[in-house]
Amino acid sequence: MPTPDAAPTDELALGDDLRAFVDASPSPAHAVAELARRLRAAGFTELSEADSWAPAPGTQHFVVRHGSLIAFRTGSGPLAETGMRLVGAHTDSPTFKVRPRSDVRQSGYRLVGVEPYGGGLWHTWLDRELTVAGRLVLRSGSPAHPATALVRLPGAPLRLPSLAIHLDRSVREGLTLDPQQHLVPVWDRDLGTGPGLTEALAAEAGVAPGDVVGADLVLADTQPSSRAGADGSWVAAPRLDDLACCHSGLLALLAAPAGARTQVLVCNDHEEVGSGSMSGARGSFLEDVVQRLAAATDPADPQAVHRALSRSVLVSADMAHAVHPTRAERHEPAHRPELGGGPVLKVNANQAYATDAASGGWFTERCDEAGVPVQTFVTRADLPCGSTIGPLTATRLGIATVDIGAPMLAMHSCRELASARDVPLMVAALTACLGS
Repeated sequence: MPTPDAAPTDELALGDDLRAFVDASPSPAHAVAELARRLRAAGFTELSEADSWAPAPGTQHFVVRHGSLIAFRTGSGPLAETGMRLVGAHTDSPTFKVRPRSDVRQSGYRLVGVEPYGGGLWHTWLDRELTVAGRLVLRSGSPAHPATALVRLPGAPLRLPSLAIHLDRSVREGLTLDPQQHLVPVWDRDLGTGPGLTEALAAEAGVAPGDVVGADLVLADTQPSSRAGADGSWVAAPRLDDLACCHSGLLALLAAPAGARTQVLVCNDHEEVGSGSMSGARGSFLEDVVQRLAAATDPADPQAVHRALSRSVLVSADMAHAVHPTRAERHEPAHRPELGGGPVLKVNANQAYATDAASGGWFTERCDEAGVPVQTFVTRADLPCGSTIGPLTATRLGIATVDIGAPMLAMHSCRELASARDVPLMVAALTACLGS
């Protein structure tokens, strides 16, 4: 039997870079830190929302608001005259959030109290080696400008063990998990008053436990991302939804040639729970940045923001459903994206996606120019459709928006699957959009 052709080196290299990006980003705070690190290395400088901005044409900056980041390269022309090209993605993924009072004792064990975040496939988290990651808020900070420390506990201190089939044979008919009772990870034996999670996190951050006054912490799978598939061209990893599009958007921004138009990458937190936060797509973060950019280039024009938005396009990049190998009936028959087949144009008649004829056609043209194939996803008429930041941003800003994604399997699993072949295709498509 002939050996399958190996994926080209550039595809594998980009797939490996995606895996490294995901492994460096076990929480939204870590994802923002990794984005910032790469942006700094490429010559972008950080701005503070508390400072006055005066970005000159051609300069490159980024700004962080909690678990969200916006990066931009200012164009040579006034924003109101040229508009912007934007790529949007999100930094969060379904997981478990650690509760403020997390020390749980029962049945001779010490557990960590958590609650589900987003709509995860929770059974896929069972019997995996887990850790805790996120940010600690330290004493002497402020709500607006807190002192923080990124943490990720080493090793695999947590686990959600399954119940043995001998103790519940009904599992053969279907597994039901009560998140309050069954999805509480075990930490250790209950040995009385020994060090707990807070002490371990403080030690990892190099601070005293009493200096930790708050925390945003999530569970994360400790198994590194890996190559998979017969030719090694698949990417098996946690949090591909939507770190894969954050990664592609970043590479596209770095690759896009500077021009008259301002180019923007926005990576929002809290998409998986509706985006309703100061740093989410329902919040003011992107609008605030656009207003400040308009004020810097057109200080005398009170209508500059509205004129700029009317000339702008947002590419909302989230992941998309590839056709499932054994459950193809769950897909609309004429719209079945494939792994490795290129970006997916996402369309929904009820506006779960913001794509319309104009924005979808514009994206297709950009892909044609870049030599990138385009697939299309439409959900079955008898199934509900998920959504993303596209419709929310379009509604808030009145900006032309197209929703796209990279095809994947096992979306919202603890460990998802995509193709390294799609990474260069996504990067090329987004680069063409930013440079148009």
